[in-house]
Amino acid sequence: MESDFCVEALEESLALYGKPEVFNSDQGSQFTSESFTKVLIDEKSVKISMNGRGRAYDNIFVERLWRSVKYEDIFLHQYQNIPECKVGLGKYFRFYDMERLHQALDYKTPREVYLEGMKKRGVSSRDSKAVHLKKCLQLV
Repeated sequence: MESDFCVEALEESLALYGKPEVFNSDQGSQFTSESFTKVLIDEKSVKISMNGRGRAYDNIFVERLWRSVKYEDIFLHQYQNIPECKVGLGKYFRFYDMERLHQALDYKTPREVYLEGMKKRGVSSRDSKAVHLKKCLQLV
């Protein structure tokens, strides 16, 4: 794989969102290339973390999510342009999070599981929005 696209995406995200404390990736050649790691090293104090070679479980949850997205939405709707795709994916992710029952979650929605967890921690649903927003802002 070529690293040019990944280097460009990395530089753009650093410019938009600032430097992270840790940058984690797999050991794909595009992420281990000198041109890619040099961008992170030049940023100073960005720690580079790479998953172990052959760690199939590292990406399993993301891979399952995108399989569902492709088969349950993208392949069915065959979006014709980017704005149409953004709207459609927005609808799908709301459905996925709030309506679609997940076998791995005991046939609950991700939102139900999230809110149950917040309740167990003594955080109200109103406060959970603030906690979620705070966590999102920390990522930026």
